[in-house]
Amino acid sequence: MKHFLRVLAQFCVFLYCKFLWRTFKFVVRKVTGRCELQRICYNNKPGARRTLKIESSLKFSKSELLQSAVNVHPDLVEKTIDSIMALKKINPDTNPQLGISLQASLLQIVGYRNLVVEVEKLRREPYDCENLEHEEMLLKLWKTLRPESPLSGRISKQWCEIGFQGNDPKTDFRGMGLLGLYNLLYFAEHDKATALQVLHDSLQPKHSNISKIEWEKKKFDKAIGYSFAIVGINITDLAYSLLVSGALKTHLYNVAPEMPSLVHFQQTFCYLMQEFHRFWIEEDPCDIMEFNRVRNRFHKKVLKQLKNPDMALCPHFAASDLHLVNL
Repeated sequence: MKHFLRVLAQFCVFLYCKFLWRTFKFVVRKVTGRCELQRICYNNKPGARRTLKIESSLKFSKSELLQSAVNVHPDLVEKTIDSIMALKKINPDTNPQLGISLQASLLQIVGYRNLVVEVEKLRREPYDCENLEHEEMLLKLWKTLRPESPLSGRISKQWCEIGFQGNDPKTDFRGMGLLGLYNLLYFAEHDKATALQVLHDSLQPKHSNISKIEWEKKKFDKAIGYSFAIVGINITDLAYSLLVSGALKTHLYNVAPEMPSLVHFQQTFCYLMQEFHRFWIEEDPCDIMEFNRVRNRFHKKVLKQLKNPDMALCPHFAASDLHLVNL
């Protein structure tokens, strides 16, 4: 019986989407004199609230032109908007703002798609110790986080001081490839004060009545911190999953006036690092073995925030090169 009701419900939804919704849109257009895209642009403020609805309207349109619009090259966006206006028989002279609004939203849509491709490319590129550029980035990360401590050698136990697991950090980048290194270096360079503070906190004992020297002598497992670099790579994975799943559209459509870029993604990573650090302290885990539990709870918290179409995750933080507004 339950199976039958489920099938019946799915059939009703199919009928609604296939026939009733299109009939409803046709009637509304006749009554208002505006197509769906016009109504979306005129009734919703710029940002995710508008762009998400435009994206959905284009994807589920019966017109091949509108369906393909979300996949056009950025250089063809303006031409595509002209074609859409012509298809919908909208006079650009009497509706000048519509073309501007559609173009801004379509640039966000195709920009997000291109950002996913760019981030995926970095994630798939492995760290190569024979690549001079890769090596320079890694050494720059050390110098930024440990300016007072010269590195004794490329292979050194000192790497553990900034949260790598062994003597050679390249093995820790296997999961996220170069993307992990890009994010860590961006955080260290563009939000240096916060990165240094998070690193400092990650090395401290959990219990304030025990000095760091005593803690190290007794080799306690429990500490307030974690491995800074490893957690950074893990938070990179979290940011990546938010991007690929589309959950990050809400945030990026609200903070990027046009095309979201890699810089926007890296700024988001900086925010997530800061917020995870605060969340870790609030959760007060017994030890690092609880990391996955805390991470999962943090992930759910961020997902919940992103369900709000007016949400911008990082309205104010030092790494931002843009004026971000919490809509």
